[in-house]
Amino acid sequence: MNWQPEVDEIARRRELAERMGGPEKVARQHAAGRSTVRERIAALADPGSFDEIGALAGTASYVDGSLESFTPANFVIGTARLDGRRVAIGGDDFTVRGGAADAAIMEKQVHAERLANELGLPMVRLIEGTGGGGSVKMLEQHGFTYVPVNPGWDLVVDNLSAVPVVALCLGPVAGLGAARAVMSHLNVLVEGAGQLFVAGPPVVKHATGEDLTKEELGGADVHRRSGAIDRIVESEAEAFAVAKQFLSYLPSSVDSLPPVRSTADPVDRREEALLSLVPRNRRHPYRLRPLLDGVFDEGSVFDYAVSGGSAYAGLARLNGHPVGVLATDPYRGATLTPEGADVMTRLVDLCETFHLPLVSLTDQAGMVIGAAAERAGAIRHGARAVTAVYQARVPMAEVIVRRVFGVGGAGQVNRHRLVRRWAWPSGDWGSLPVEGGIEAAYRAELDAADDREARIEEIRARLDAVRSPFRTAERFSIEDVIDPRETRARLCDWVPDAYAVLPKLVGRPSFGMRP
Repeated sequence: MNWQPEVDEIARRRELAERMGGPEKVARQHAAGRSTVRERIAALADPGSFDEIGALAGTASYVDGSLESFTPANFVIGTARLDGRRVAIGGDDFTVRGGAADAAIMEKQVHAERLANELGLPMVRLIEGTGGGGSVKMLEQHGFTYVPVNPGWDLVVDNLSAVPVVALCLGPVAGLGAARAVMSHLNVLVEGAGQLFVAGPPVVKHATGEDLTKEELGGADVHRRSGAIDRIVESEAEAFAVAKQFLSYLPSSVDSLPPVRSTADPVDRREEALLSLVPRNRRHPYRLRPLLDGVFDEGSVFDYAVSGGSAYAGLARLNGHPVGVLATDPYRGATLTPEGADVMTRLVDLCETFHLPLVSLTDQAGMVIGAAAERAGAIRHGARAVTAVYQARVPMAEVIVRRVFGVGGAGQVNRHRLVRRWAWPSGDWGSLPVEGGIEAAYRAELDAADDREARIEEIRARLDAVRSPFRTAERFSIEDVIDPRETRARLCDWVPDAYAVLPKLVGRPSFGMRP
């Protein structure tokens, strides 16, 4: 006699697990415009690559020793390949008690985190639901309550400094689910389908009196500036594509280097548009996208964060080498806001954790000022960003495109260490902009002038003569002033030197990454 009956039972139980919450709950999920967790894994992973772990875990009932019914645990885990790279995947099954942990085998969630941590695999979390203790109704059913604990949180925290972690908010995400989402290096929200909040509308209404829909409480419009979400996308398919693209810049763990790709984009490509990109009139903005496209490998620019305002944070490649990118979008402002400083901190921490050299295309007018900025504690946020820059050990390069002013400009890179640096002829720097400082510095002269405006123009002309970047280059306070069209070639020549230094940094970062 062989073990065929038991093998048949394995197949039967796997088939029951794949039914998830049953046809009615699956239909409800589809009616809401959302896929099931198993459909999501199939769409995300390379075909046939998902190796599920723990499919037989769940709640079973027996009659005379025979299985009568089976409800699978509402958390699906396993390993898979994304564009050929092995990753760990953990996904909530919203069709079984809305993804609440009272219907889960919590060890599965913990196991997924340990799988990524100990094998050095990127972690992808497909999040939908509370991921926490469920409803208060469970207290009566269980007959007891408990002191809250965040399951596996030691691993969740440690993974931020060990492996790339991507969280995809694919439906309503609350409580522990929301905490798991933000404990990631990239947190993506599907607009319209996904919402992120600490507690849902019924709890909020009881606690605060606010009567809000899920979308009003935690939808895309809420999180465009909140900092809790890094990218907002239009569909699950786009979320999966963003996750794959993000991971393509990073090593599988901190114990290896970022993957270098081949590229057909010439390293000596000269974009003529860069010569006239920055207007001579300092009050006129320029478009950031042509600058990024003119410098980095074609099609390689990845926008990292949605909430930074004028502060741009991204990833890109130089001759196939992944790098982090800091810049400013002049059409969204010139100063560093608290939100922008937080985005800057986040990118620098990411680069330090996963050994990506950092490139700053500097156009920084300093910290945001004014009463609102002071109420928001702008200086503390800005100082935190500068601290992240100074703590980072990765090689840095800087191209001064336009402005460098104040504490914000001074802290865009760590100028107390070796930074390969070039300036464009449009470079303009100092402790504060000339335009804003004349009134204060020349008050007595202006007060005595018969024609105040004419005297301001006269002073400005005198100062313009000495604010030329060539004067700074004469003192070797800026190493080189270059033709903007040379920027790509210069950076592509620098990046192999930067990567030659990186093996010394392999391993855990000098400080843990903060969410």
